[in-house]
Amino acid sequence: MRVIAATNRGGLDDTISPVFGRCPTFTVVDVEDGRIVSHEVVQNPYAGAMGGAGIQAAQLVINRGAQAVLAGSFGPNAANVLSQGGVQMIQAQGTVEEQAIEAAAGRLTPATAPAAGGFVGGMGMGRGMGRGMGRGMGRGMGMMAPPPPPPPPGGPAPDPSGLAEELRKLTSKLDEISARLDRLEKGER
Repeated sequence: MRVIAATNRGGLDDTISPVFGRCPTFTVVDVEDGRIVSHEVVQNPYAGAMGGAGIQAAQLVINRGAQAVLAGSFGPNAANVLSQGGVQMIQAQGTVEEQAIEAAAGRLTPATAPAAGGFVGGMGMGRGMGRGMGRGMGRGMGMMAPPPPPPPPGGPAPDPSGLAEELRKLTSKLDEISARLDRLEKGER
């Protein structure tokens, strides 16, 4: 199963981004038989878009063959595109590795398109497309809600042995990348 996670810097050890359309990166994860067989980090070219970031990011995810997508929340436009593309939206937090395996195993509950977070607009009580909730007179200026608070930091404090192991893995990965960069600079493959 191909699961794509909205991420901040990308990778299996990264946490899932609280936003979908404007996340900096996507981590594409292929899960088979309960284990990750491949992953790839893809930059989100739409993170800084003036408008339509969610729609374009959703199309990117569909084009990459996602069967499920993980993010903290989905805007209404992105949710509509993903829903029409047959991609399950799963509101999640935590690491990409854990959540991708859980999603592939069907242990996470997919969000429904209208409840996927964000505000779904409509006609208010005024003359236009405003929300009709104040003195905006239908111009979309009444009772603007503050943004939702960020999700609370997850779980108990990590144990030192776990952090030491994570540091060892990251150091090993950095050594691999340095060696690969050296080979590429020398013209080797």
